[in-house]
Amino acid sequence: MDLPVIDLDIFLNNPQNSPEVQAECRRAAQALITYGALVLHDSRVSEQDNSTFLDLLEDYFAQPEEELKKDERPELSYQIGVTLENTEKPKCAVDEPCLDVIQRLDPAERPLDIAGHAPDPKCRFFWRMVEQPPYETEFLGLNAPNVTPEAPGIKERWTPVMDQWGSSMKNAVSNLAEMAALGLGLPAETFKDAGRYGPHLLAPTASDLSKYGKRDTILAGFHTDLNFLTIHGRSRYPGLHIWARNTGKRIAVKIPPGNYLLVQAGKQLEHLTGGLIKAGYHEVVVNQATLDTIEKRKAAFPDRPLVRISSTFFWHLSSDFDLAPIPELADEARRLRAEQFNLGKDEGREVEYPPMKVGQQVQSELKHIALMAS
Repeated sequence: MDLPVIDLDIFLNNPQNSPEVQAECRRAAQALITYGALVLHDSRVSEQDNSTFLDLLEDYFAQPEEELKKDERPELSYQIGVTLENTEKPKCAVDEPCLDVIQRLDPAERPLDIAGHAPDPKCRFFWRMVEQPPYETEFLGLNAPNVTPEAPGIKERWTPVMDQWGSSMKNAVSNLAEMAALGLGLPAETFKDAGRYGPHLLAPTASDLSKYGKRDTILAGFHTDLNFLTIHGRSRYPGLHIWARNTGKRIAVKIPPGNYLLVQAGKQLEHLTGGLIKAGYHEVVVNQATLDTIEKRKAAFPDRPLVRISSTFFWHLSSDFDLAPIPELADEARRLRAEQFNLGKDEGREVEYPPMKVGQQVQSELKHIALMAS
C-alpha cells in the first residue's frame, strides 16, 4: 500500500523542537495533504486489545434484531447506541460535489455504483468517549450519555473492553493531531485543544457476511467522514478502499499487523484548513480478498459469527468550537489548488467554508446521510 507510515514513537520520545520530531511532523502533515490518509505506528497499541474488542462486537451483532433494537436512539439522530442496517445512506449518492469527484476519476478507479441511493446494509454502534466540558453545550443531542447493552454475557464485558480499546485509539489520534499541527506550522496544541471536549466516538460498524457476502456488495458506499480525524485498527476482513487525493487512485487498505493504525482526514479538518487537507473518500465492499478471508475464517473458526467489524474511532472537534478556516492554511490551499491545476489536475469547483459552530456542521452532515430529520 502506498500510504506513508508515520512513527508516533518519534514524537512521544523526543523533544518537540528536535530535528527528528520536526521532520516526522512535516511528513505527517504532508501525508494528510497528499493522500488524506496515513498509517500510524504507535508502540503503546496492543493488537490483543483490538482482537478482544472485535470478539465482543461480533458477539453483540450476532444477537437477534429485537435485542439490538433496545439500544437504538433515533430521537438522538443515532449519535449513541446502535444504528441498524439499511438506515444510513451514503451522502455521495445525491451530493453533487461528490458525484463530480466520481466523474473526474478514471473509470477504472471509480467506486462501486451507489446511484441507486439505497441505504448501507451495515449496522453501527456509537460509544462516546468524552471529557465533560466545564460549560453547558449548545448541542445536547450530540453529547448524550452512553447506552450500555443489557444482554447477559455482553453487559459485563462491554464497558471495560470498549474503554480499553477506545482509549488506545483516542490517545493515538489526539497525539497525531499535535503532530499534524506542528507539521503545518501551528502550535502543537492547536487541534488537540479544539477537540478537548469533542463528542469522540468509538464507532464500530458491522456487516453480516452470511447475508451480505456476495462479491461487489457495497457495505458502506463511497463517502467522507464528517469528523476531524478517523482512526482504524485492523479489521478481520478486507474490503476498505480509499482514494488518494493527488493521485485519484483507489487503494485497497492493508494495515500491517502489530502496533499500526490507519488514519483518515475528515470534513472538520478540511474546513479548518480551508481545503489544504481534504477529507478522504472511502468505501467498504465485498471483494475477492473478502471472499477468500470468509472461507479461511469458516474453516478456522466455524463457531464464530461471520460478521465484518470495522475497528473505528471518530475524533471530533468540540461541538461549541467556532469552525472557520485558519487564514494562512487557506492561503496555502489556494496556492496548492492553482499548482495542481497547472499540472493538469483539476480539483473541480472551489469549496466555500463558511464560519459556523462544529455542532451545526455535524447536524448538517447528519441530515445528508438520513440520520437526522430535516
